[in-house]
Amino acid sequence: MLVPLWPPGFAGRIDEHTIDSRLLRGNPLGDPHRRPLWVYTPPGYDDEPERRHPVVYMLLGFTGTLSAWSNQPGAYRTSVPVATDALFARGDAPPLILVFVDAWTTYGGSQYVDSAGTGRYHSYLCEEIVPWVDARYRTLADRDHRAIAGKSSGGLGAMVTSMLRPDLFGAFASHSGDALSEAQYIPHFLWAARHLRAYDGDIFSWWRDFRSRVAFTKEEDLRLLEILGVSACFSPDADGTPLLPFDPVTGALRPEVWERWLRWDPVRMAPAHGEALRSMRAIWIDAGTRDEWFLDLGALAFREALERAGVPKETVNFELFDAGHSAIEYRHPQALAWLAHRLTP
Repeated sequence: MLVPLWPPGFAGRIDEHTIDSRLLRGNPLGDPHRRPLWVYTPPGYDDEPERRHPVVYMLLGFTGTLSAWSNQPGAYRTSVPVATDALFARGDAPPLILVFVDAWTTYGGSQYVDSAGTGRYHSYLCEEIVPWVDARYRTLADRDHRAIAGKSSGGLGAMVTSMLRPDLFGAFASHSGDALSEAQYIPHFLWAARHLRAYDGDIFSWWRDFRSRVAFTKEEDLRLLEILGVSACFSPDADGTPLLPFDPVTGALRPEVWERWLRWDPVRMAPAHGEALRSMRAIWIDAGTRDEWFLDLGALAFREALERAGVPKETVNFELFDAGHSAIEYRHPQALAWLAHRLTP
């Protein structure tokens, strides 16, 4: 069925689906295994029944739910699907199919990895969603015409998934994507240790408090939620319990646990996945110069890692722009237009 709330003049179509995931059944947090999935088909899709299209899989950031894509992000601003639809309607770029993926968890997100703390979200994306879409839509069903894109944690998912599955994805775009973990996280660990004084150094005491009231009504909420959520993804104990990568009293790093986080840092992953990165047809990296998580530094470090891995410069579009971490949704259509020209035969 059609998603409501799209404005008059929306030229393409967005179909709402629900996927019953075998891989997410019985996940550690008891989150739903029936997941929403939106598929955008561009203007003219129904008029050309023989034509096939490249596909870009769209990943949300931490705490993002699928309905966020349809929300007007603010006065005088336009949502990503609406802005992208207008771009295709004007003929400014070859048309794409877009797939909007839900990988939300009780802790706010999955980081798009398989984890004993959250579930098999990387496998869900690669082994269930991609073949499901290819079977039902007129896609160009090979990696040279398939990309993945996202912001923040979604950018991390785009970078990591492309490195792990270059057989599926031949291009990606990362907007303020998580990278260079020491810059992104360590300052927040120190703040978190201060916040946790009110909870006797127990993040689960904060979690119980958070769940008992209106969310995000305390200064510490987003920071502690992110740390708990990422711990569940990157450093779960054998039973799935999130292990913090720092001492909650002093903020000092716990080296063995912290090392598990670093294994998912795209900057550190790049040397071991050079062949996959060199095989990419297109890589878009951008970030705001005032990013609150220092992801502009992460973007710079990842670009340098690409250069050291031998990725041709002409493959990469890199840009730093004047902004923080929020209100940068306008970057998505720019990257999608650039990708469209490189994914279309």
